[in-house]
Amino acid sequence: MFLRANAVLIAIGLLFLLASPSPSGAAPECLRGPEQCRERSMHPDLPEPKRTIRKVDGEETNAFWREQGMEFIRKQLASEPNKRQAKNVILFIGDGMGVTTTSAARNLIGGEEKSLSFENFPYTGLSKTYSVDKIVPDSACTATAYLCGVKGQEGTIGVNGVVNRTDCTSMLDESTHVDSIAKWAMDAGKWAGLVTTTRVTHASPSGVYAHIAERDWENDAEVISDCGADSGIQDIAYQLARGEVGSKLKVILGGGRKNFVDSTLSEEGKRTDGLDLIEEFKAANAQNVFVDTVDDLMAVDVTTTQRLLGLFNYDHIQYRMETAEDSPQPSLEQMTRKAIEYMSQSEQGYFLFIEGGRIDQAHHKNMARMALNETIEFSKAIAAAQELTNEEDTLLVVTADHSHVFSYAGYGYRGEDIFGKAPVNGNDGKPYMVLSYANGPSYENFYDTETKERRDPTTVVTGAHDDQFPSGVPMYDDSHGGDDVAVYAVGPWSHLFTGVYEQSTIPHLMAYAACLGEGHTMCST
Repeated sequence: MFLRANAVLIAIGLLFLLASPSPSGAAPECLRGPEQCRERSMHPDLPEPKRTIRKVDGEETNAFWREQGMEFIRKQLASEPNKRQAKNVILFIGDGMGVTTTSAARNLIGGEEKSLSFENFPYTGLSKTYSVDKIVPDSACTATAYLCGVKGQEGTIGVNGVVNRTDCTSMLDESTHVDSIAKWAMDAGKWAGLVTTTRVTHASPSGVYAHIAERDWENDAEVISDCGADSGIQDIAYQLARGEVGSKLKVILGGGRKNFVDSTLSEEGKRTDGLDLIEEFKAANAQNVFVDTVDDLMAVDVTTTQRLLGLFNYDHIQYRMETAEDSPQPSLEQMTRKAIEYMSQSEQGYFLFIEGGRIDQAHHKNMARMALNETIEFSKAIAAAQELTNEEDTLLVVTADHSHVFSYAGYGYRGEDIFGKAPVNGNDGKPYMVLSYANGPSYENFYDTETKERRDPTTVVTGAHDDQFPSGVPMYDDSHGGDDVAVYAVGPWSHLFTGVYEQSTIPHLMAYAACLGEGHTMCST
């Protein structure tokens, strides 16, 4: 009897609360029973928008959606699996580009119904990104997975799971080293190269050529700091300049000059061994070409170039939204076009790694606007690659290394600013944003630790390119996410990329299509 009375009182109290006048901007009050009101709060009937909702002509009719469905079926039926051998393979990595990132980015090209260039590829799958030691990985161990076909521990590159991060001895055992598909391509007589908007010695591109126990060992000073002066470890820049794979890469475009030059030879240099690896590159062959501006890059005569090295900043290449029109730094699309123009000269074909690396770095700082803009730049580069190649003989694969704790929510109306607030307020009567993060450095901007209350986020997010968006837990950087990431493919054997699989399967699929490496390939079947 006592329990029944309490249940009645709770129900009456819930009805009273739900029927009470709601704070300004909150969802409409619910006058139904407790259970129905709980359901309604999960899927609210929001206030009418203050302006006309943007809709595509015909969307309100049955015929629009039925025809769209039929068109997709016709497209799928007309798609014949391409079982030719791939002459060329281009792997695009959108660093940190989870599914919420690509979905939100569509709003920057006209609306959520639009598609990024690679979303029109005929075959898609999902890859599982965890590492040997972590549920949620970083860009180092994932590079080992999608380039070398083996999973390792977080923070390590080009070594197997035996090697612990920052282990100064175990990585010297070459039996722990795993080669990338770039080397498999070279062994088959093909050319290989890399393009990135980060430092060329950063975690993702390093997976093409390096074997290292610590992703931060990009120059010799960093190695000495952790392992001493006589460790025998070759830093990442050294491996790119003199290593078995790095020294043979035909195209290297990105940022990071500081890791190639001694500090006594250049103000921006970080090395301590007296080397200038850029001058060494130029001196190695009269036809080696070094460029550090977009004008010089565009002017390169690829027919007379032996190897091409472009380092366009001392650190990462700047975010595109922070790049002036007369900037000497190229866009990812420009670097992609020049790289493909050069690599297409190879009669045997090529493997090319291309990374949109600053999507990730913008997310780490909760800068959603710049992360989504970098995603659009990434999409432009992929569209350029499609334009310049033939899907009959070139396999294009697009994926991410990992996602981020980036949320796209709030029941926003079609046509509303995705960088704006949701249609209704939170229970505290304050607005909340459509885009937010589970954690990150923006926390204190949006939460008053003295009053223990949220700040109105619309007073913090003002439309600046480097606006930080709300985060729920204070951290120096936002963390990666552990969810699966999408894989998109077009070209020879692209139909193999469907399904859900380990991230380390990706290079084996590419190798199968192009007959690379010692594993199972279409040529060995």
